[in-house]
Amino acid sequence: MPQSSPVDPSGSLVARLDLPPLGTGPLDGTTFTVKDNIDIAGHRTSYGSPAWRDAHPAPTHNALCVDQMLAAGARCVGKVVADEFTYSLDGESPFFGTPRNAKAADRIPGGSSSGSAASVANGLADFSIGTDSGGSVRVPASLCGLWGMRPSLHRISEAGVLPFMPSVSTVGVLADGFAHLEAAIRVALRSGPTPQAPLQRILVLSDALEIADQSVRSQTEAALEDIARRTGLPLEPIRFSQIVGEDVPLSDCNTQALRIMQTAEFQSTVSNWIEACTPELGFPFSMAYGNVLAFDRIAALDGLARCERLFESINACLSPGTVICFPTTPVIAPLKGSLNTMDAVVDYYDRTMTITAFSGVGRLPEVSVPLLTVDGCPVGLSFAAAHYQDEFLLRTVSEMTGQRS
Repeated sequence: MPQSSPVDPSGSLVARLDLPPLGTGPLDGTTFTVKDNIDIAGHRTSYGSPAWRDAHPAPTHNALCVDQMLAAGARCVGKVVADEFTYSLDGESPFFGTPRNAKAADRIPGGSSSGSAASVANGLADFSIGTDSGGSVRVPASLCGLWGMRPSLHRISEAGVLPFMPSVSTVGVLADGFAHLEAAIRVALRSGPTPQAPLQRILVLSDALEIADQSVRSQTEAALEDIARRTGLPLEPIRFSQIVGEDVPLSDCNTQALRIMQTAEFQSTVSNWIEACTPELGFPFSMAYGNVLAFDRIAALDGLARCERLFESINACLSPGTVICFPTTPVIAPLKGSLNTMDAVVDYYDRTMTITAFSGVGRLPEVSVPLLTVDGCPVGLSFAAAHYQDEFLLRTVSEMTGQRS
């Protein structure tokens, strides 16, 4: 399948649209795209799967988050590629191709919001609405050199967003700059003028640095030192075991908590349809889906309880005025087609999700900032704050990185 065309050199579009604003507001004059697991009235939603698209009618209404953007003055210019059932972090779709990574054309864009990232990075739109469960906004933001935000869980309505993993999945935004990110996220969050605590502490998640490639770690440390000088606050290294009060590795967030919740909920949302309708499945998804079929729901119930305990411990550590920092991804974007062995897949996914699961389990707002460059490729530096501290995080990221709100 062609990766791009003269009409769409980014390879990101499922459908080119021109939906005019429904009102005026903070998004006047901006353009946006929508990940193809989010409804737009009159257009079938593929969920990254042609079989799903063909089996379901076009929605009557836009997803609520789409209407919010249109009502605030933005124009929707397209629906964009999503990984199959959004169950991926690489962005290589067997059905829709691999959207172009504008900063590293020979490398993957990351997923599952691959089309969202590519449409923005290649200049088709100012921002894009995506979704994030295990890193599907943050990873492509990191690998494509964009601003990306996963907000606190359930701060943004998911009405009109296809079912996935409701206890960990959220709508998010990728943007070409902080101003567009902040404006779009604040519209979706329905932000008010609530006073925010001043920045008081900058924690650094040591475990995340340790699993990152040495070049990513060095760039992260240098960027954080600049931020410490700018803010006048010391960097406070902290280990995951200190945060939760148990002698456990950071990978527990993924293997013993988030992944269990994801798999159990995917069985109840998408797997039922797959088993009933037996659609054509792409090979990469089929391999992952084998783990879903083999999953023991009852034996895994302890993992669901584990998610709740970790949520409480993480947020107890992140007191008002605190941010915690870490590289968004431990690696630069892998080369296209290089995730073709089990060793390569396991290394990329296990290390990446070890980091991304931290905010997922903590239900934290997290912003990936395009501050790092490694071997000519972008990598994000992430900042997270306590659950429902989204507005504090936005203002603090602006101050720490010298952006204008």
